[in-house]
Amino acid sequence: MRTVSLREPRKFSPDRMQKVGLFETDHCFSDLYCFEPGQVQQLHSHEGADKIYVVLEGKGTFTVDGERQELSPETAVLAPSGSQHGVENTSSDRLVLLVFMAPNPNKAQA
Repeated sequence: MRTVSLREPRKFSPDRMQKVGLFETDHCFSDLYCFEPGQVQQLHSHEGADKIYVVLEGKGTFTVDGERQELSPETAVLAPSGSQHGVENTSSDRLVLLVFMAPNPNKAQA
């Protein structure tokens, strides 16, 4: 069985949001996204893959297809396939997200 800590692999950079890979299979992946205050994941989309953001620590403003909402710990948001989505840490504290994506766009789908 493969397990990971959700606290220890966190990493931050003053330059930009950091992604820490947790799991990756042919079907899905899961990362931690670590934001310093003011950092942004620009709006983007993924055709054929859904993404789920779960807030572990801090607060962030999430945008999905033009709708913006601030979320805090123990909340989650779905960015369905093809939706324009992104995240901004609009708080003065660090923001840590648990992110799931399926199917894995990094792997060729049969």
